[in-house]
Amino acid sequence: MNSADVLDQLLKALWAQYKKRVPYAAQYQNMVEQRGGKVQNDHIAYRTINTQMGQPAGIEAIARIFTALGYVKKGRYEFTDKKLTAWHYEFAADPEKNPKIFISQLEVDKLSPQTAMIIKESLKGAPDLLSGEELELLNQLRKDKTLDESRSSSLVAGLVKFFSRPWAPPLRSIVEDVNKESQYAAWTLLHGNAVNHFTAYINHQNVAEWPDLEATVNALKKAGLPMKDEFEGETGSKLRQSSTQAFDEECDVREKDGSKGRLKWSYAYYELAERGTIPGPDGKPIKFHGFLGEQATNLFEMTKRG
Repeated sequence: MNSADVLDQLLKALWAQYKKRVPYAAQYQNMVEQRGGKVQNDHIAYRTINTQMGQPAGIEAIARIFTALGYVKKGRYEFTDKKLTAWHYEFAADPEKNPKIFISQLEVDKLSPQTAMIIKESLKGAPDLLSGEELELLNQLRKDKTLDESRSSSLVAGLVKFFSRPWAPPLRSIVEDVNKESQYAAWTLLHGNAVNHFTAYINHQNVAEWPDLEATVNALKKAGLPMKDEFEGETGSKLRQSSTQAFDEECDVREKDGSKGRLKWSYAYYELAERGTIPGPDGKPIKFHGFLGEQATNLFEMTKRG
């Protein structure tokens, strides 16, 4: 298999896993396909924490996988109020073919000393869920662009397992305390490397009765999906976004006495994005593939709890 085949298998596995955890995404897919349309995802988002542990700190933990599978680094973003930095990556061969990857990281040292210490202690010693063999296969794929079928299948299985929480379930009290300063940190302590959200690419939806984002959102509301109250971006702008509300799930935590507990918390929403154009180098319009900081900030808030 070549790197494109491995990437395709990984994306399909992550999408299937995500739909089981976020039924809104599966409902959207069913509604689109019933109308003869197509579901194509615009981007996948991940959250990370910039501190030392078994896996690389912050963004690089996720980025090393996708750059080995044909992605290149593009735009950088800062969210000063939330103490976040982010990059987005595009599939080099064709940015319209595969979803962009948006990876953010919490700059933990910019939090209060007490909160930073709590987070670092919670993650210290967490292993890298990618084994040495899997890292070697990734490097081989990056260099040679191909692997035999059995090694490719083994690599995909290992990559899917990586997108989970590598550290032990956090203490309930720590999640609740950290959440007071950073809901992003609380979410990441609970969910680790799991996909934060997928995003429907409305431009490729091809449902005649849903010609744009607004028509799609109205149809989803009518079908009973809980949608975000406001749109991000103006009609006809270079990027307009909406989303479902975040789906809550029971998360593993540890209680003060060391026993196992469960804490109901947000997991993920399903985002929808419609892209417009910007002037290209020659003055002709080209599709806008980036992200807008203020709009992304508002979407971060969709997983806020407590």
